[in-house]
Amino acid sequence: MNTELLKNYLEVLPEVQEALQTGKPVVALESTIISHGMPYPENEKFANDVENLIRAEGAVPATIAIINGKLKVGLTPEDLSLMASGKNIAKVSRRDLPYLVAMKQTGATTVATTMIIAEMAGIKVFATGGIGGVHRGAQKTFDISADLQELAHTNVAVVCAGCKSILDIGLTLEYLETFGVPVLCMGTKKFPAFYCKESGFEGDYACAAPEDAAAVIRTKWDLGLNGGVLIANPIPDEWAMDPDRMNKVIDEAVAEAERQHIHGKNITPFLLARIKDVTGGDSLASNIQLAFNNAKMAAKIAAAL
Repeated sequence: MNTELLKNYLEVLPEVQEALQTGKPVVALESTIISHGMPYPENEKFANDVENLIRAEGAVPATIAIINGKLKVGLTPEDLSLMASGKNIAKVSRRDLPYLVAMKQTGATTVATTMIIAEMAGIKVFATGGIGGVHRGAQKTFDISADLQELAHTNVAVVCAGCKSILDIGLTLEYLETFGVPVLCMGTKKFPAFYCKESGFEGDYACAAPEDAAAVIRTKWDLGLNGGVLIANPIPDEWAMDPDRMNKVIDEAVAEAERQHIHGKNITPFLLARIKDVTGGDSLASNIQLAFNNAKMAAKIAAAL
């Protein structure tokens, strides 16, 4: 990677730049959860609150987005407000990145794109809500999130509450295994399902503490084994939702998406919005709290690294 050329595209907030230069822990955050994952004004409050939680843990937050063609690593309050507005903000994965930058457009970064830009900036730990994965019915549609390929070859550790419950979790874990991505579960070997503490599947290994996860991450890269590490951090008990209830709601939302012929990058925002409506907002509250929980864990792992 040509670092001099990269400076033409990358704009790092001074607070983040200083942290990277002085060895302070930094946690990357995505912007799709702000622009496309939550309604306004809850999303703007969330964006500020999650950054403050990371600071309270002794780390520096770096929310990532594309604004007027610049790869922004760390956002100002005005930038966060812009991303929360959702106005003319694209949802950007790897394939979209060169077009939006070249055309000087604005977009929110998915898990995949956040990983790419975090690695460019030298950030090793990233906190999100849940990763994308293999969609239900992918045997026919081939709908598999770009997040999984990014985990296969981009050197960033991703802290999440598992993959989103709307996905085929078993096939997602099989995909990660095929591409050599270690799946570490915090405090348990049971793999969480976003809103729910358990999915019925297991990760590869249990980690008792952030220091254990950091040791695995460090060792993987010391050995020259490229690619990410997935750290699954279950939602706190008080915010976890009933699996039977959620499975029924998700099945109904997926069926509605099929009836409306919604697919591709539009499917996840549609399903999350539908689930929020059906659960009377309970799922949004859980989504916010699991993201907070992941941000705190990511800060601890970044500090241990």
